[in-house]
Amino acid sequence: MYDLASIWDWVGFSVRWLHVITAMAWIGASFYFIALDLMLKPAADMPEGAHGEEWEVHGGGFYHTTKYLVAPERMPEHLTWHKWQSYATWLSGAALLMIIYWIGGEIFLLDPTKADLALWQGILISGGSLAIGWLAYDFLCKSPLGGRPTVLMLLLFAILVAMSWGYSQIFTGRAALLHLGAFTATIMTANVFFQIMPNQRIVVEDLKAGRKPDPKYGKIAKLRSTHNNYLTLPVVFLMLSNHYPLAFATEYSWIIASLIFLTGVTIRHYFNTMHATGAGPHWTWAVTVILMILIAWLSVAPMRNSYAATEARELTPHEQRFAAAAGFEEAYGVVLGNCSMCHAREPSYSDSMRWPPKGVVLETEQDVARYAEQIFLQAGASRAMPPPNAVSTMTEENRAAIVAWYREATRRND
Repeated sequence: MYDLASIWDWVGFSVRWLHVITAMAWIGASFYFIALDLMLKPAADMPEGAHGEEWEVHGGGFYHTTKYLVAPERMPEHLTWHKWQSYATWLSGAALLMIIYWIGGEIFLLDPTKADLALWQGILISGGSLAIGWLAYDFLCKSPLGGRPTVLMLLLFAILVAMSWGYSQIFTGRAALLHLGAFTATIMTANVFFQIMPNQRIVVEDLKAGRKPDPKYGKIAKLRSTHNNYLTLPVVFLMLSNHYPLAFATEYSWIIASLIFLTGVTIRHYFNTMHATGAGPHWTWAVTVILMILIAWLSVAPMRNSYAATEARELTPHEQRFAAAAGFEEAYGVVLGNCSMCHAREPSYSDSMRWPPKGVVLETEQDVARYAEQIFLQAGASRAMPPPNAVSTMTEENRAAIVAWYREATRRND
């Protein structure tokens, strides 16, 4: 049992690494093809049915790409499909969400000061909201609004704002923003799996059968790909937000997350226009800067300490297990003497530190019991905390006390 927490942490680390790798591949491919599509130019000698061509130079060679608006006259012998980057990104992200926010839900998912939920209820809301979000979005795209892309995007933005607020009323700040990112990423991957790829397969089958493909399938795929293009950057921000309390642990975090979607639109509009015309509209950067200033202001004004002490509540089974274990009092004293100056509701370590790192508060016995595994990993199994330059009296004996307490608690759990 002693090594289980370390092993599980490495499992999470490995899945996170896989998620980052596949996400880079997906985002890179997505941005490239959007840029390529916008840079296509007509030429006099293009084959029949071709929409445009582009010459590029990279890696010491030249590339000549031709796009067919619907399809070529015959099926090419070699056809590369770009789909697994999207699938692998979503699958690894879903696995990471389960590892952190479902299995570790009592710590990272649920906020008992917001909603009195059992873990299974939180998990049901977590997973169910992702599925319902896709179904609602897909319904709107298939409705007459599908022919009015601007109105559709505005309605999608309204849905994202509503979800941002809704998540913030139930989950911890970190979980709320992460789930908004997962909500959006699910729409993006489902676009690939349920719309873009099936429509492309229809075109391929028509070519194989000698039929002329219907242009509508390409238009559907193009609409969904465009949505994905504008949603990508906000999703990246939301996935990184759990490292920054200024983003997730403030009163208006749900508004901050909503405004980030607007910055995604302004930034992508600049690059998309630049790829199409050779010059991007510089006003988009001014708008982006204004939005980021507004976001920064919302994170601190009006200032509200999101970590203010709350009324006493019953300990969860997770907290009870660690609070009742032998060695808890000694470990608690170690944490108070070495960690609480930073991990406090009002940090006292530095005037510039206004929020506890990563939103982790370690002041009360309940706090320490709640974050027992993280304390063990950061200050017992490793030497990550306290930082080397921190004013601390942490000794090897102190670390041994944390390890002994954690081992006792997990042994009791067996």
